[in-house]
Amino acid sequence: MTTTDPSPAASTARPSMRVARERFLSGRPLPHGVPEEVVAAWRRARFFGVPHDLEEPVACPPLSGDSALLGAARPVLDRIVPALGAGGSLLVLTDERLRVLWTAGSVPGFGACSGLSEQEVGHNSAALALRTRNRAEVHGPEHFLDRWQDVSAVSVPVLGPESGQVLGTVTVASRLCATLPPHPQAALAEATRAAVETELRARAGRDERVLLDAYLRAAGPDGTGRETDGADRGTSGADGAVRGAERATPEAERAARAAERATPEAERAARGAGRAVAAVDGRNRLVSDGAQRLLTPKVLEALERVAVNARRGDGVGEAGLPEDAGCTAQVTPVRLDDGTVIGVVAVLEPLGDPMPSASAPPRPPVGLTGSSVPWRHAVGRAVELVRSPEPLLLTGERGTGKSALGRELLGAETVQVVDAAQDAGLDRTLPAWPADRPLLLRHAERLAQPGVAALNSLLDTHPDTRLLITYTPGTPVGPCLQRLLDKLSARSVTLPPLRQRTEDIRELLPALAPRPALGQPPLTWTLDALRALELYAWPGNVTELAHVVRALAEHRRVSGPVRRPELPDAVREGPAARPLSPMEHAERATILEALRRHGGNKARAAAALGIGRATLYRKLRGYRG
Repeated sequence: MTTTDPSPAASTARPSMRVARERFLSGRPLPHGVPEEVVAAWRRARFFGVPHDLEEPVACPPLSGDSALLGAARPVLDRIVPALGAGGSLLVLTDERLRVLWTAGSVPGFGACSGLSEQEVGHNSAALALRTRNRAEVHGPEHFLDRWQDVSAVSVPVLGPESGQVLGTVTVASRLCATLPPHPQAALAEATRAAVETELRARAGRDERVLLDAYLRAAGPDGTGRETDGADRGTSGADGAVRGAERATPEAERAARAAERATPEAERAARGAGRAVAAVDGRNRLVSDGAQRLLTPKVLEALERVAVNARRGDGVGEAGLPEDAGCTAQVTPVRLDDGTVIGVVAVLEPLGDPMPSASAPPRPPVGLTGSSVPWRHAVGRAVELVRSPEPLLLTGERGTGKSALGRELLGAETVQVVDAAQDAGLDRTLPAWPADRPLLLRHAERLAQPGVAALNSLLDTHPDTRLLITYTPGTPVGPCLQRLLDKLSARSVTLPPLRQRTEDIRELLPALAPRPALGQPPLTWTLDALRALELYAWPGNVTELAHVVRALAEHRRVSGPVRRPELPDAVREGPAARPLSPMEHAERATILEALRRHGGNKARAAAALGIGRATLYRKLRGYRG
């Protein structure tokens, strides 16, 4: 049977599985005892429209020539090939989307494939290993395709050394095993995975070491920076020819050991504040204290783009800094001994008078951050209205920044803030409120009738009161509150939701992030992570973005820029194919989280959510449509 762990019933399951598959394909009732996960996989294949008699797999989009996984795995795989034997086994490497990167050996019936996703070929061990993040086996008639009925395969996921995310899979396929499981080549698959992960760690350490050395040379004896740490994973192996796979290349081993040691120069560098230097490679950033005072999100994005293009072989051109960058950048490529470009070092020079170096410049308040047209229009209108001593109403979806903007408009140090969610009747607030002090009333939609009546009475007797009220539409309002809203409608401003001002996200990120500790670099983001943040709909608006940023700043265990795999599931998965309501956004996020907790198993996720599998499939199709 399909397995991620040995099962004592597997040796008797194969004959009944063959019969079960024939009945499934013909639409007849299935015999008892067929594993639910296998039936679910067959149903998914039917749902995806995979023909069971598929002869040639559907072609995948052309792969990028730059694959870090393939580059690290190829030396290992080349040493493994002799262990396959003549015509007995097939070794396959895929990426995280199950596109085949490399293959060697042969097995009758298991011809060349461009991809192993369930959408293309139905149930198989690589797709199961990717979903469960564990070793997985699929034997004979458990496969959906006719041509794999006499094939047994075992797959293991390959994990990234830093993020722990699945980078791809290693699969060993053979003729149908006489006894199963475990697959007789399971040890080979495990050892290959271990060796590839060792090589990935070694290469990451080598590249980071070269980048650090280039940064230190540019920064001088007083530069500051932080070396990116790699994850540490143990390895396992097998006998015979597989023992060679456990060893990464000697050069990689030496590089990995060197990357673990911080040089005296690096330690001295961490104690000073020298030139404005930044070293980036598309994944990591080393930033001096001087550079922190010059690097805006737009400047970092421009340097990141140069580094990515250089790694792809496009050369190092102009940095293309924005017009309001306030600095120039002299960019130099960082190369390995073989001439491969792994990143760039940029020396920054301020335009005009250099900025003072005593401390980091004050951050702009979150309530005023943003340069998009909808946001600047709303803020400009609010600034104009607040100049006169009359009440002002700020409306908008939850989390759009109404309270933060209100504090800035009234003066954060002098304003008295009252939350109607805690004092709905205002019986504690209004009697103790000094008349000469501005009042910010939050959550007017939570006001009880006595509170609304008291506020209406106050405005009737003192129409020039310095009062700012925030209101979130969406709940039915009573006649008293409606009268108050009508009274304030002529002096109201509606703040746009974050999905209508996504160009402000890159400006908001540094304003929302906690200040780093002394000597630590600020929280930065890869381009891929930034694109994911900008594509997400943010039903909780700026408040939701702030929660994501603060959680990453406080709890992430790796250094360097934030990568897309570190983002919450709903943000990382990207947007739905059609606009969703706030309720649908919340529902979609809940479903994605349940699928993540249950390894992608839709039956278990549906059971955990208390809905049927058909309902789960229907909702997922609805989000895509």
